[in-house]
Amino acid sequence: MGEYAIVANKLTKQYRLFSNKTNKLVELVRERNKRIIKHALKDISFALEKGECLGLVGLNGSGKSTLANIIAGILQPSYGQITMNGEAACVSVNAGLSPNLTGVENIKYKCLLLGFHPNEIKELTPQIIEFADIGTYINQPVKYYSSGMSARLGFAISININPDILVIDEGLSVGDPSFTDKCLAAMNEFRNQGKTVVFVSHAIPTIKSFCTQALWLEYGNARMLGSTTDVCSAYSEFMVDFNKLSTAEKDEYRQAIVEKRN
Repeated sequence: MGEYAIVANKLTKQYRLFSNKTNKLVELVRERNKRIIKHALKDISFALEKGECLGLVGLNGSGKSTLANIIAGILQPSYGQITMNGEAACVSVNAGLSPNLTGVENIKYKCLLLGFHPNEIKELTPQIIEFADIGTYINQPVKYYSSGMSARLGFAISININPDILVIDEGLSVGDPSFTDKCLAAMNEFRNQGKTVVFVSHAIPTIKSFCTQALWLEYGNARMLGSTTDVCSAYSEFMVDFNKLSTAEKDEYRQAIVEKRN
């Protein structure tokens, strides 16, 4: 058995819901417990060795992005523990870029936040610009970027800062096929170096071809964890039946899962 990169034990993420702002204020002032608890995740456990890739699959609203953000350190769990063996970087559709800064300024800003020395940033910047390949837009404010350009820049920064763990939350879904192939090649090289990837995607063929394990989340629950082949096959079969349901039936299904969990 190899060395673990990520160990998650009963991760739970809760949010408190209020019917209106007044109720929220009353609770904060009087410390009352009149609130609705929403579980984005509940009792999620898994272990991932260095050099492996975990694919996260599931319906929208099942907690995939929440789990990805916890792994990346963007969110903290409400309960449970997560042990990370190394630094993580996250690529998402939103990319975590500052909209008023240019692409070049975002590179410098993100690298400074990660503790890079200015000389290191100067050396990394041309590599990042070349990988992103967005032309003269690199000198324009990010607020003028398409979602695809933002994802390209976000991925280019994250892969070139060489983290121990790379978290990709649908970051490849908005790129063109040639850039997606470029990213997958970089991710394979990343894994060949003994590093770890967590990959959120609705592209089941990509999950099956790239990931070594898969976790199927269903409205905050872990429905299945195992080999990529087994999990993706089961999930694909489920989706065939699920897509035959009416909108009302899908809502009923979701409600039944949430009520059972709570």
